Amino acid sequence: MKEKTMNIKLLPREKVFRDPVHNYIHVQHQVILDLINTPEFQRLRRIKQLGVADYVFQGAEHTRFTHSLGVYEITRQICDNFAVNYPTQTPGDGLWDDNERLVALCAALLHDIGHGPYSHTFEHIFGTDHEAITRRILTDPSTKVNAVLRGVAPDFPEKVASVIAHTYPNPQVVQMISSQIDADRMDYLLRDAYFTGTKYGEFDLARILRVIRPYRGGIGFDANGMHAVEDYIVGRFQMYQQVYFHPVSRSMEMILTHLLERAKTLYEAGKFDTRFNPRLLIPFFEHQFNLQDYLRLDDGVLNTYFTYWLDYPDLVLQDLASRFLSRRPLKSVAFTNQTARLLPKLKALVAEAGFDPEYYTAENDSFDLPYDQYDPSVADPKTQIEIIQRDGTLEELSTLSPLVAAISGKAIGDKRFYFPKVMLSKNADDLFAGTYTKFQQYILNDSLIEPR
Repeated sequence: MKEKTMNIKLLPREKVFRDPVHNYIHVQHQVILDLINTPEFQRLRRIKQLGVADYVFQGAEHTRFTHSLGVYEITRQICDNFAVNYPTQTPGDGLWDDNERLVALCAALLHDIGHGPYSHTFEHIFGTDHEAITRRILTDPSTKVNAVLRGVAPDFPEKVASVIAHTYPNPQVVQMISSQIDADRMDYLLRDAYFTGTKYGEFDLARILRVIRPYRGGIGFDANGMHAVEDYIVGRFQMYQQVYFHPVSRSMEMILTHLLERAKTLYEAGKFDTRFNPRLLIPFFEHQFNLQDYLRLDDGVLNTYFTYWLDYPDLVLQDLASRFLSRRPLKSVAFTNQTARLLPKLKALVAEAGFDPEYYTAENDSFDLPYDQYDPSVADPKTQIEIIQRDGTLEELSTLSPLVAAISGKAIGDKRFYFPKVMLSKNADDLFAGTYTKFQQYILNDSLIEPR
């Protein structure tokens, strides 16, 4: 991509956004400011970064908007470092061609623009794909984002979309946005740690930005900065275990999932009370939504419908809406392959207590690979972290770090069974007292892990 073929307009004066993580976010290009001001990007203000995690960590109300600005800022700093310290001298020398800056900055800013309300839960129910929708927002002539990108060059929207799709020909640009240590992950770890009030995700960003460097096959890190990279890997591991996989957050996700599933089932059966029709969700219930339908949705739209459904005649939909809005999570116990045989019995007891197991029980498994070596034979091979030695040779991180080797390639997490809290009642003397006692005996006598 040559600068002379592109309309690259700088702002007369740098604009800055105050940010609690990066202090200032610096914008120098007119196209970046124009993209921020599009309605598609502004919509990200209304979508929380961590979905329902604020039911556990009350400060976690930050949005996809602030995260996207943060990813842009880290990418900008990487580009500045590369341009000053590793500028290309001859074509193909593996150093940084600063003509790639604008496509990297735009991809960083726009990488999450396709997220829907309550991102991953919504995707699960309605079969959407936020990355595919991101690419469509970038390339569809009907969007303001596309118009801004076309103002740079006619083929510029497709170039930015190809970075999101991991097909852009320069691996340095792709890995800057998407790899096992990229601007996206670095921002969300620091930002999520800040807003959840935890310390697990903190790492030395300044050091990593100092030791990151380009090579012909992508991006690596100087050997003298390896410990900062180790710290990042461990921080990511801790955030998944302590924050992202928190049992109560997962419980609220299960309630949200069942709430949307119940509404969808009622609609598909022709039983949805027209007084409570969720007009903006109907295209998704009917599997016939277009891009504009998608862009009309955000967290607030769904919450408004949930508030309406507090008075809905269907008692299951009404109760699930109340549980979600008023934070009444399901309880859970961890189970293993050996104790999974108990789940049908536990579901039957939940039904005996008057709850429909389809909506008041759930099985959830949450596992993460903190770090994985590159394996070209798997469906989604990871880009491994390369440590650049003094002689220029590359060494994969886990071969040098016993700490990273200990967690490399290991999926870590648990499986949990969710059920109504009343099943743990100790003083129940009503019709279901025997049911509760049986339920609790199964949990205690068969070594299911302590409820949370």
